[in-house]
Amino acid sequence: MTAPAETVTGKTAGKTVLWSEAEASIATRGRATATFNATGVSIDSRSIEAGDLFIALQGPNFDGHAFVAKALAAGACAAVVAADWQRSADLATDAPLLIVKDTMTALWDLGRAARARSAARFAAITGSVGKTSTKETLLQVLAASAPTYASTGNLNNHWGAPLSLSRMTRDATFGVFELGMNHAGEISPLSKLVRPEVAIITTIDAVHLEFFKSTGEIADAKAEIFDGLEEGGTVLLPADNPHFRRLVDRARAAGIDNILSFGRAADADIRLIDCEVMDDGNWISAEVLGDHVTYRTAAPGQHLAINTLAVLGAVRALGADLDKALNAFTAVQPVKGRGKREAIQLDTGALTLIDESYNASPVSIRAALKLLGNLTPGKGGRRIAILGDMRELGGQSASLHQGLAPDLIAAALDQVFLVGPFMHGLGTLLPPAMLAGHVAQSEELATAIGGKLQANDIVLVKGSLGTNMAPIVKAIRALDHTTTDAAATKRAANGH
Repeated sequence: MTAPAETVTGKTAGKTVLWSEAEASIATRGRATATFNATGVSIDSRSIEAGDLFIALQGPNFDGHAFVAKALAAGACAAVVAADWQRSADLATDAPLLIVKDTMTALWDLGRAARARSAARFAAITGSVGKTSTKETLLQVLAASAPTYASTGNLNNHWGAPLSLSRMTRDATFGVFELGMNHAGEISPLSKLVRPEVAIITTIDAVHLEFFKSTGEIADAKAEIFDGLEEGGTVLLPADNPHFRRLVDRARAAGIDNILSFGRAADADIRLIDCEVMDDGNWISAEVLGDHVTYRTAAPGQHLAINTLAVLGAVRALGADLDKALNAFTAVQPVKGRGKREAIQLDTGALTLIDESYNASPVSIRAALKLLGNLTPGKGGRRIAILGDMRELGGQSASLHQGLAPDLIAAALDQVFLVGPFMHGLGTLLPPAMLAGHVAQSEELATAIGGKLQANDIVLVKGSLGTNMAPIVKAIRALDHTTTDAAATKRAANGH
């Protein structure tokens, strides 16, 4: 039975208690030195909020125990520390601590206890691409029916998943979690921790090939999400993917009977009938388990339309209101760094920035290029792609980069800027009039990009996180006169 929610006063007024000292002590088998009520959980002393329970994690190159005093000074209600930790001289003798054998184990214990006490129905999402966007979409459409909690950002690994669970609100009706990996064996324990009633695999593609021999092995690693599925649970699988049958076989081997497919395939359980891609969204016609539905999304692109099918399947499997979900799609915007669009105001007009700088793979770049090729710039504007290296592709990296050339040519882009050593090979295959330049590091282009863009351009920025495309996005945003004018006004008001 779920304990009634409490509220606290003072600096944390209005916040709901996530963990009392007694609950946290029982969950972690720890010993508390003081009474506390935690309204949040944190592992980063730099982002502590008043009322957070700070967990001092240890790793090969860091030790959170060095920041216990800082976290408490910033407003943490207590700190979870290891029993063999040597207290620092700057820590007060009466500092509120929860002493445990191992802090990472304690984080998992809190996550496990949060899952056990929750009455919510859970969904978990994995896949080579589209995990975060699908998770955020499912969060928003479920929230139209009932209180819904989801992991934030890409907290999907061995510390992100238990941290997200430990932060889960007590009153949630639905919980949505993203599970990621780059090696075999990583998703299984996460799935067993989350114990979803619904599991989604968005797609299987050439991502993390540095650590796998084939996409078939990647499919097997993603199929580990079946290991934690609750009895009677449902899995949603991509019908159009070459590894669909392999995933079905894995699900059946795991004893799963409720297997739903989504995609364009004629026999898909949730089937895309038609998708009209417009500059400001999609009009979609689909069949959901025999029911015909039409709906509009705010984000354009057929690849995003396919992901909405998985979302609708999850809505049905979780018992949420399908009509409310369909209406909610119109408000779902792309996630920052994953397709978010921004109007950048220049002196002579506006350009459109499509920020896909967070990550990149062959399949996601192809989808982004297809979308860009279908967009119509304003008068005098151009369609421009700024592409950075894709990481973790192993021995196939050169060929997979060069394999993007037909997609760039088919999109009929006006200009392409390339960043990174692997993109150099792609550049040699492009028409000279299309290739606007190649640089080794993103910072080189960031300093020059302002002079290369003009009003009505549509500019796509995409690359793997490790390629660091963020400086280019920042430089384009800095061209916005409304932002710079506001900053100047603020400086003047402050006497600077």
